[in-house]
Formats: sequence, structure tokens, C-alpha cells
Amino acid sequence: MDAHQPPMHRAFIAFGSNVGDRIEMIEAACREMERASIRVKRTSSLFETAPMYVLDQDPFINGVCEVETSLSPMDLLDTLQSIEIGLGRKKLIDKGPRSIDLDILLYDQQIFSHERLSIPHQLMLERDFVLRPLSQLIPHECPPFPGHSTTYLAHLKSLAPPTPFPVATTPISSTFPAIHSTAPKRRTHIMAILNLTPDSFSDGGRHSPQDLDALTTTVRGMIRAGATIIDIGGESTRPGSQPVGEAEELRRVVPAIRHIRTAIPEAAGVAISIDTYRARVAEAAVAAGADIINDVSAGLLDPEMLPTAARTGATIILMHMRGTPATMTQLTDYPNGVVQDVGRELRDRVAAAEAAGVRRWRIILDPGLGFAKNEPHDLALLRDLPQLRTGAVEGLEYFPWLMGPSRKRFVGRLTGVSKASERTWGTAATVTASIAGGADIVRVHDVKEMWQVGRVADAIYRGVV
Repeated sequence: MDAHQPPMHRAFIAFGSNVGDRIEMIEAACREMERASIRVKRTSSLFETAPMYVLDQDPFINGVCEVETSLSPMDLLDTLQSIEIGLGRKKLIDKGPRSIDLDILLYDQQIFSHERLSIPHQLMLERDFVLRPLSQLIPHECPPFPGHSTTYLAHLKSLAPPTPFPVATTPISSTFPAIHSTAPKRRTHIMAILNLTPDSFSDGGRHSPQDLDALTTTVRGMIRAGATIIDIGGESTRPGSQPVGEAEELRRVVPAIRHIRTAIPEAAGVAISIDTYRARVAEAAVAAGADIINDVSAGLLDPEMLPTAARTGATIILMHMRGTPATMTQLTDYPNGVVQDVGRELRDRVAAAEAAGVRRWRIILDPGLGFAKNEPHDLALLRDLPQLRTGAVEGLEYFPWLMGPSRKRFVGRLTGVSKASERTWGTAATVTASIAGGADIVRVHDVKEMWQVGRVADAIYRGVV
């Protein structure tokens, strides 16, 4: 360390909002902290929670972030309070409605007492809405009281479960509802596949990026059939495929996204996802109107992808894959079992995304059916998705999950249907299994048919009618 550089400290800050655009207010607070040289290193998920103490107010969005700062506790407090004021906070009622609330929970392992500030935060061990996100970040650490040996996670488990239970919240865009991955009665999103490629494994050449009239008809048909997300791809990533190059991929996808956003009014409430592993394509697609970056490599194929996702603020889907589309079929060894190894490798990609500045609440996970997997692996992931979702690998709780089983090779092998476009019935079984296992999004070719499957599966497994 430079002799003139002040020492850095680790602190944990809780944030909450229940006025206006709650998520945008929290993200703005994170940006303001960064501007004030308070580096946001990691964040928890976001949770929608019922108010405590003053009950006659709207639900809160709550979370916790780990920060690195050279500020003293009191200077940190002053900076956070100036951020609150700058973002329009007016404290009219103690513990009442507020546009943004920033509280210091921990500062190194210090115990600090001042008339304006107590560290550790005095009430944090009794508040589920603080302990739950804090336990995501440091589950096995203990509060810095002398002789205290109970971890934050143990404290959380000792609390009576709150009613209603906190709901994990993943924002997509201002015009698209957030995904609530822990809400029992949530409806599954149908992600329609729109490949603007000549060589995709089941629909190559069907959709031309140059024929905007045909694109309009296709997109309108997908929306009428029940798609809520449209996933646009300009390069095939099927096993053995060859890359097309950045310029060609941009030429295929950016005009199509811009056209959907500017010329198809029915698509205003639909999310657009860009299926790419290239950072420049992702950035151009988001600028053209895409809401989600869907990277089959989870940032492994382009080192600029995760910093780009952080900079754009877009939600990103991190999919498990090994190698490249050309090499992945040889990379199918999972010595600890496919669920454990896929979970751990995805957790590593989450950590990489966080290190690049991506907020945890902007991440969706995908186990990558068919990518560096053989048939038993794909079936195990479909069967054991609940384990991935709820703690087979610590650190993957509360994320939304996408499943992409549509027309996959294992469906063809099981059914004897060699033509991918005729694997609708087998795909229907995999979509049902995905929903039964807790998937939040299913990525499909046959939108009309899978929407029907999804409606019935949602009614059976989630009570949504």
C-alpha cells in the first residue's frame, strides 16, 4: 500500500425504499456511493418486505451491500446522509415512508458508539429484512461483540418467519414487471426464440434480419401466442457451430431490435433479450432497446462482457457452459455430479459478475441444458432443479432461473424424433418439468404450444389460474 494512501475499511450498508421507483432509487444510491469513493463490492438480492413498526405504509424493497471505504465511521455516516438528501429523502415520520434509507450495519469488526451512530446497528439482529440479505453476504461470520459466537445465518434461522414472507425481486425494465423468484404464485415467463441466423439447429434461415415486414409479423405472432420475452440471436451456438464475427452479428440484431422497439406498438410491454457472448454486441443491443443480456458463456468468452453489463445496468442471464460451442461436447466430466459442479461453476460466474460491478439483483441463472452436457446430465438438471434453486450449492439462493430445453438433442434421442422442429411433444414434458422445478423463464421455439403447457403447469404447481 502507498504510504500516503489512507487505510481501507470493509463496511456493510443496509438500504431500503418504499416510495416511488424503489429499485431505481436503490440503484441510484449505489451509483452515488461509487461517486463518493465508497466502492460497492457485493450486493445481496433485493427483497420486497412488509413494513415494520409503522404498518400503514407501502411495502419496502430492502437489501444490503458490502463496501470498501477510506472514510471513518462518522464521515461515512455524513456521506450516506448527504446521498439520502440528494436523492430526495424527507424524514417526516420515524420508521415511516422514505424514498431511500441507508444505514451502516458493520464497520470492520469495530464496536462504535456515538449519539448519532451505533455500530453494529442496534436493531439488525431482530430484523429479518436486514439479516436475510446480510446472511447472503457473510452467513458464517459473527457480530463483533465480545464472546459472541452465533453467526448471522444462525440468528436469521432463530427468528420467526415473517408474514408475508420476503419476496426476492429481480428488475428487468421500467415497463416490464420484476421477477419474483420466491413468490409461490408467480407465473412462468415464456421466452420466444427469434434466431436471425441461417444455421441455427432447428430454425436456421427462417427469419431474415433484412425483411422487417416479415419480422413484424413474426414478433406480433409471438406476442399473440403468449411470449413475454423475445430472445434475439445473431449467431448460432449449437454444438460445433462456427462464429460469424462481430460485425455480422451486429448487422443482424441491432436493426431488428430497433425496429421492434420503434415500429411494433404491441411489443412495448415485452422484454427483449439479446443472445450474445460479445460485449460490443450486448452494448449496442441495449442501446437499441434490449432489456436483458443472455450470455451462453456467462462472461467467459469475452472479458469485457461483465464490465459492459455492469455499465449498461441491464439484467444479465449467466448460463453454464464450458469451452466454446466447437469444443463443449468434449467437456462433460462432472466428478461431483452435474448439479454440484454446475452450481459451483455458476457461483464462480456470479462472483466474477459481482467483481465487475454487476448487482446480484440483476442476475438470472441458467444451468445450460445441452451445453457441455450429455443426456443423463440434462435429465438430472431438469429433475434436480429444486436443489439448485434452494441450496444444493450455498450462494445460489434467491436467483431466478431460466431453462432452455426446447427441441434439444436429448429430447430427440428419447423420442426418436430426428427433426428438431418436430420435437414439440417431448419439449412439452421438459417445460412442465422446468416449471415443476421452479423455473421462472422457459426459452422455447413453439410459443403457442408452450404457453398452453405453461398455463396448465402454473395452475398445477403454483396455483396460478
